[in-house]
Amino acid sequence: MKMRTRFQVVPASLAISLVLTNAHLVEAQVVRINSNLQTDPLIVNGTSGGTLQSNCGNIAPKPNQVIQVTESLPYLRLTVESGGQPTLLIDGPGGRFCVLPDSYSGGKPEISGYWQAGNYSLYVGDLSKGQHNYSLSISQQKTPKNK
Repeated sequence: MKMRTRFQVVPASLAISLVLTNAHLVEAQVVRINSNLQTDPLIVNGTSGGTLQSNCGNIAPKPNQVIQVTESLPYLRLTVESGGQPTLLIDGPGGRFCVLPDSYSGGKPEISGYWQAGNYSLYVGDLSKGQHNYSLSISQQKTPKNK
């Protein structure tokens, strides 16, 4: 009788664990992007950094944002601004790559160019172990608008 109870509890526990894990992964905000960006730039806010150490700074275990590019775009620019030392890890159809701040972009991680259709998981990391509020700017303009 004890054996039967264990076999009922283990599958139930496993099912609950899988549901909770998948619910946790779905928390990333999904931003749909097409050739007609309603607001330009589109600004998304969040908290950078995390507990996982990577070659792209400290990142969260799940993406901060997911960008769904619904059609291939000839030009798209992402820029991260933060009080810390932000990084941007992008995992998408073209592979996984890290964007670090440089002097050309004013110390902000920035990437621009052609984006093929697909889903892009964005991890806003930090080179320090801290967490900071960040602002992610998504634009189809080749030159940033003055604030």
